[in-house]
Amino acid sequence: MTNRRNFMKLAALGGGAVFVSGLTGCAQALSRNESSLSGYDEFFFVQLSDTHWGYKGPDNPDSANTLKKAVATVNALETQPDFIMFTGDLTHTTDDPVERRKRLAEFRDIVGALKVKNVHFMPGEHDASLDRGAAFKEYFGQSNYTFDHKGVHFIVVDNVSDPGAKIGAEQLAWIQADLAKQAKDAPIVVFTHRPLFDLAPKWDWATRDGAQAVALLMPYTNVTVFYGHIHQENHHMTGHIAHHSAKSLIFPLPAPGSQDKRAPLPWDPANPTKGLGFREVEAEVKEAEYKITEYPVTRS
Repeated sequence: MTNRRNFMKLAALGGGAVFVSGLTGCAQALSRNESSLSGYDEFFFVQLSDTHWGYKGPDNPDSANTLKKAVATVNALETQPDFIMFTGDLTHTTDDPVERRKRLAEFRDIVGALKVKNVHFMPGEHDASLDRGAAFKEYFGQSNYTFDHKGVHFIVVDNVSDPGAKIGAEQLAWIQADLAKQAKDAPIVVFTHRPLFDLAPKWDWATRDGAQAVALLMPYTNVTVFYGHIHQENHHMTGHIAHHSAKSLIFPLPAPGSQDKRAPLPWDPANPTKGLGFREVEAEVKEAEYKITEYPVTRS
């Protein structure tokens, strides 16, 4: 299992703070029924989000190198994760379908340098909303899917390919059918790009039918949601379900509703990676809890 001391040392060398918090959901369900621990094992994964490959602008003058630095930072971890999850906006939006595919191909080639080869992808609206995910699927396969890892069931929900910022009736039915196969106390992790709850609807920080997805998840006692899109940490509860957003790897955005219009925070030349980072999520089943550790991207 991961040596947390080594992770904290690495994060400190990167010049950023380490945030660790317990997650609800899986921990509570497993602790209520110790027999549920049978067949489960400890593991951890890394979540990266909102790389926006192809972006050029004053909010990150080093945008041509930030993704490559993030790959190098993850590769430098003393213990490599079980898998890596990219939660959308792999590329920056473009109206040109040829350029869109070029950016997706370049992104794929850059992250191909990751030591860990068990890597999962999902689209953001920058990747998918203009063509309903057609180009994304050409390079990365289905935009919604499930997988299982060491006793935990993962559900990847596409709430971006519909330009109306919806999951859609067909996918909601798919989620319902998948959940019907799971025990009510099964450990479930959901990945989305947009938040499933109304965080800041006027900034497009919501999913129009997200409440329907949350209602489908609510009968399950052991659910945690990880998402991207808002370019910062945010921790929110809908009932017993915890929702955790990830930092971006291109530029940070302001706190939800803190100003009239959403706009990237100004780039700080003295601290060019300020507000950027990625996340380790560690499942310590013997302790019956998940823990999150946030990491900065190193400058070198």
